[in-house]
Amino acid sequence: MTTPANAPSLTHDSDELAADYDRVSATRQLLSGKRLVEDLAIRPGERVLDIGCGTGLLAEHIADLVGPTGHVLGIDPLPLRIELAKAKARANLAFQVGDAYDLSALPAGGFDVVVINAVFHWLPEKTAPLVGCARLLRSGGRIGISTGLKGNTTDLHRLMAESMAEPPFDRYPFTRKSVTFRVDAAEMRALFESTGFQPTLIEVRPTEQQHPSPEAAVRYSEASSFGNLFAHLPDALKPAAREAMARRLAVINSSQGIVQHGQRLVAIATRR
Repeated sequence: MTTPANAPSLTHDSDELAADYDRVSATRQLLSGKRLVEDLAIRPGERVLDIGCGTGLLAEHIADLVGPTGHVLGIDPLPLRIELAKAKARANLAFQVGDAYDLSALPAGGFDVVVINAVFHWLPEKTAPLVGCARLLRSGGRIGISTGLKGNTTDLHRLMAESMAEPPFDRYPFTRKSVTFRVDAAEMRALFESTGFQPTLIEVRPTEQQHPSPEAAVRYSEASSFGNLFAHLPDALKPAAREAMARRLAVINSSQGIVQHGQRLVAIATRR
């Protein structure tokens, strides 16, 4: 299957955004990924595929767990992030550009575990990637997903959207209903069961996200969305948009910075 037309664009990433993501994800996406890996009970000697590996921080951690007799492959559709990840490669850890919608080049039954951390909510169509993962896993292999929860909207998200509804940014409305595509626990269970998996854990967990300043929150969102946050705006207007968004977010800033409490969906299943 080709990447759906309504998927977020992969063309807005930059060297600067990729470097920012490598830095800020170490205290955010990496932490949720480590918890997911712990739930998956990854063992020495296992073969692991990290889909949407970004700059490779979680894959690097998993490579330590599987040891010299195991192997980890990280794939991501963003070439600039894979270039940063490749600096972390070693004998049991490799990276390549790859897309969740085209896993056909990877060997059937070639993996014991598939990890999808902070990625699933970027996929508009979810059945084809899961079917692809089922093909890649040996019988009894595990898949672990940690993702944004459907319906979980924070003040941060609300204020960001409000800032883009103000002039002059309102002249360039979003051309899509949403840039993320989240599911709830019931939808996740149904997806697993229809694609060859037996769910073993589906859980909603509380999260806390902290940004040292409004400007840092904007930059984090831009880097995490690989440039899609302001992709609908002309380049000349983007600096003003960053400033306007930061001003909006100042109302929830405190002596601890911007602290937002939310929810995350964690799902683990075995291949039938």
